[in-house]
Amino acid sequence: MALKYSRQRESIIANLMHRTDHPTADMVYADIRKTFPNISLGTVYRNLALLSDLGEIRKFSGEGGADRYDWRTEPHNHFTCRKCGCVKDMDGQQISRLKEQADAQFDGRIDDCSVMFYGLCADCLAEEAGA
Repeated sequence: MALKYSRQRESIIANLMHRTDHPTADMVYADIRKTFPNISLGTVYRNLALLSDLGEIRKFSGEGGADRYDWRTEPHNHFTCRKCGCVKDMDGQQISRLKEQADAQFDGRIDDCSVMFYGLCADCLAEEAGA
């Protein structure tokens, strides 16, 4: 599907590519409004949904139910802090072995996978230790 060029959409992609915090739509909207003050939150949501549907970005549910977005589309793991809610990438080759094991046990086809780890991030652990 050929998309009509959109400066707003390109700005959303550029915003995601320069972030490592896996933002929510509201976070992207707050940043994009600096460049496009008249953009609506609905436009940001629609473009994020479209980009996700096209496989240009990844969408996953974060802690608290808010969808998070990631410009990295290759399989990789994520960590979510149960205290502050931050989401971080966890790189490693183990995910491909996990997918291979799942493929061997599943009567069908697995095209993709994503693993989410939960716990406390280093900042929250340090805060907890100092309390």
